[in-house]
Amino acid sequence: MSALAIIMFFAVCAVLMAGYPVAFTLGGVALGFAGLGALFGVFDASFLQAMPNRLFGIMENQTLVAVPLFIFMGVMLERARIAEQLLDNMAALFGQLRGGLGVSVVLVGALLAASTGIVGATVVTMGLLALPSLLKHGYSARVATGTIAASGTLGQIIPPSIVLVLLGDVLSSAYQQAQLAQGVFSPKTVTVGDLFVGALVPGVLLVAAYVAYLLIRAKLRPADMLPAPAGNVHWRELLVGLVAPLALMLAVLGSIMLGIATPTEAAAVGAVGAMLLAALRGRLNLGALRETAETTTRMTSMVFFVLIGASIFSLVFRGYGGDELVESALTNLPGGAGTALVAVMLVMFVLGFVLDFIEITFVVVPIVGPALLMMGIDPVWLGVLMALNLQTSFLTPPFGFSLFYLRGVAPDSVATADIYRGVVPFIVIQLALIAAIALWPGLATGLLANPS
Repeated sequence: MSALAIIMFFAVCAVLMAGYPVAFTLGGVALGFAGLGALFGVFDASFLQAMPNRLFGIMENQTLVAVPLFIFMGVMLERARIAEQLLDNMAALFGQLRGGLGVSVVLVGALLAASTGIVGATVVTMGLLALPSLLKHGYSARVATGTIAASGTLGQIIPPSIVLVLLGDVLSSAYQQAQLAQGVFSPKTVTVGDLFVGALVPGVLLVAAYVAYLLIRAKLRPADMLPAPAGNVHWRELLVGLVAPLALMLAVLGSIMLGIATPTEAAAVGAVGAMLLAALRGRLNLGALRETAETTTRMTSMVFFVLIGASIFSLVFRGYGGDELVESALTNLPGGAGTALVAVMLVMFVLGFVLDFIEITFVVVPIVGPALLMMGIDPVWLGVLMALNLQTSFLTPPFGFSLFYLRGVAPDSVATADIYRGVVPFIVIQLALIAAIALWPGLATGLLANPS
């Protein structure tokens, strides 16, 4: 039975690679294996009786209400074109500094990531706005594309991030499950807010490392990053474009960190704040609201359909004893928790080539999370490492999703090989940060009042 669980997992991966929709693949393959197992007497069909309760639990999950609200906030800010205005002014401010345009892209990308939390939207927006400008001002294609792709993925780790919301909800359930399995009947909790706080320092360190790399490379290889001609800085527009998104981000994160609001309530504040910013820029009308609502509905439906399919998959997987097999395999690895963590990170990294972060979060984390947490691993530390790991797989050639997003908007004059080579230094930076956080967990847990 345990072997069938592993076969089912690889069957899902094979069907996904064939191009079938994720949500229906997860649910369909799982139900197919459940039906065959029940037919041959190797699967207890009574496990499926828990499915209605699981689906109802998804519907009434208060934390997941934050997902459509954060998506709405991101889409509305994108339509307000704040990034376009901010990039123009920061480029005029830093452009004469060698490497300054690249630094501007990183800073705007970080701000856009903190405002939207949507990787695909950030990469596409920055690719359309910044790539032509970087190439026009003499930046090599490798540096330009690498900077944009890496900056776009900052939405994975800088809160508020959709990845962190979903990961926080899954890890919260896994943490409670791990404690109950250990006989702790008054379990501690880990929240999405804890994960937001834990990701702050790593996110800032990553942005600082990107900026430092660009400035050092500009010094060592000046031909790759020519200074731009002097431009007129519109200080009022720069301040408005910079202060408004920062104020919104601080309102969202500050309310969570200070305990004033839950992530869902803070997301509602963010959604309303995004509409106010769009109104101040004269870009809020019924047409924009309708388009934003439609985009939000499509993206939210996709997330929840995947969650429903993953819930069915994990139910059947447990019915076959797959969770016990995974737990046994991880606990019996030589080296204990450290080796188990490295093994899980490697598996997630490889799966990131073919699966989106949503599938990995909903399918893989519920399987491996309880086993790792029972070994005494801090849930916030684990969540930050997983988020950085998924971010790195987004960048890694040849299958990184960020690379595909950028390839779709880059001009034909930019070779795919340039994009692949351009992201390599940023991948090294991210791997170094993962290693640093693995060695010094306080980088992720130091801001928490009572780290687990």
